[in-house]
Parts: sequence; C-alpha cells; structure tokens
Amino acid sequence: MTGHIHSFESFGTVDGPGIRFVVFMQGCPLRCLYCHNPDTWTAGGTEYSAEEVAARALKYRNYFSGGGGITVSGGEPLLQKEFVTELFTRVKGAGLNTCLDTSGALFDSQRPQDLAALLAVTDLILLDIKHIDTAEHKKLTGHGNENILAFAKFLSDSGKRMWIRHVLVPEKTDRDEWLQALRGFLDTLKTVEKVEVLPYHTMGVVKYEKLGYDYPLRGVEPPTPARVENAKKILRAGYQPGFSAEN
Repeated sequence: MTGHIHSFESFGTVDGPGIRFVVFMQGCPLRCLYCHNPDTWTAGGTEYSAEEVAARALKYRNYFSGGGGITVSGGEPLLQKEFVTELFTRVKGAGLNTCLDTSGALFDSQRPQDLAALLAVTDLILLDIKHIDTAEHKKLTGHGNENILAFAKFLSDSGKRMWIRHVLVPEKTDRDEWLQALRGFLDTLKTVEKVEVLPYHTMGVVKYEKLGYDYPLRGVEPPTPARVENAKKILRAGYQPGFSAEN
C-alpha cells in the first residue's frame, strides 16, 4: 500500500501527546479560509509505501517514551485511510502510540464500518471542529459540519479517545454564542480528554503568495490574548468528570 505524502516532521510537540513523528498527507476536501497549508489541498505529494514510512518513524522510537509516537495529519488523512490503516498497523505492532488528526468531514454515518479497521489501530483522534454552526462552517470551509459532528458522536459512542481542536478566528469563529454552543455539544460527548484552543495566525500567507492564491483573510488579525482566554473559559465551563480542557 502506498500513500501520497506532503512532508514529515521528526520531532513534533503539538500534534498529540509527547514527542511525535508527524506525517502530513497530501490532499484535502475542505478549503478552510484560515488554512496555513494550502499546498496540501490538491493531489500530488511524494509516493511512499507504508513500510517505508513506518521505518522512518521507528528510527525515532527511543525519543517516544512518555506517551509519544506517530501522528498522521494533513491535508486530510481519511482521503487515504487504507494507507493510514496499514501504516498504523505496522507501527502499533512495533509498540508505537498512534494518533489521527482529522476534520472528520469524510465520515459517512450510513457506513461507519468503513473506518472500523483504521479506528481499531488508532489510539487517539485529534478532531478539528471548525465551527459549531453548519451555515457558518460552510462559509468557513466550503462544507457543512453535519458529518463532523456525527463523527464526534460516533467516536464517543464507540469509546474512542478524543482531543478536540478549535481554531479561534476573529469575525469567523470567535463569538461567545458560538463558543457556548460548541461547549454544549462537547458536553454530550463521553470520551473527550482535552480541548485545544488554537489562535488564528497569518504564518501561511507566504504560501498563498508562492502558489499565486489570494489570501482570503487578508487584514484579519490574530485574536487578542483576552479573547483567547475567554474562549478557553467558555470551553472549560461545566466540564464533566474525566474531562480535561487544556492549552
């Protein structure tokens, strides 16, 4: 099994617990206005076998003590779920922790069995909930959020560990009513261990310029520290036992 890969990061520290070997897959169905990796959107990348990528990751296994391991991100890794399944099967067999960073947008609630093999070899899911309001989600990404929220419920009902990620963007995701609605949804989930509030940044602008793309959020500044703290407080409020909202 081969996959199309954009890039690797050998010592990632922000994509799951501990030190991670991070694989960024090529291709994504969403077009998030704040995306800082537009070079992963379309087909392409470099083709690798699952065996080759597993061997790369295992070279760093001595650094993964304390909960580290491998994270597959994107792009959107569910576009190449068969490849990721084989990769995770190989590295789990060698004792590595596995983490899937996904938007969940490709989840089909009528065919959840399509992801059974992958989830069986996935220790943790980093689920990006872009927006709780489906109309606003469509403005932000080009797609509604129904599949994403259904995926979150499915993971919860299946007992799969989750960390929730939410990018805070002034004018686009940062309103108290939206944050409170997201908090309400998270309270219905049983397996969320952590919520990460990720402040919007403009570090991807140079990539848009190199690709000849117009940057859609030109002029939008990162959120203030006060608004970031506000989002954290709302998303932590009333959390249930066993739930940990951090960062």
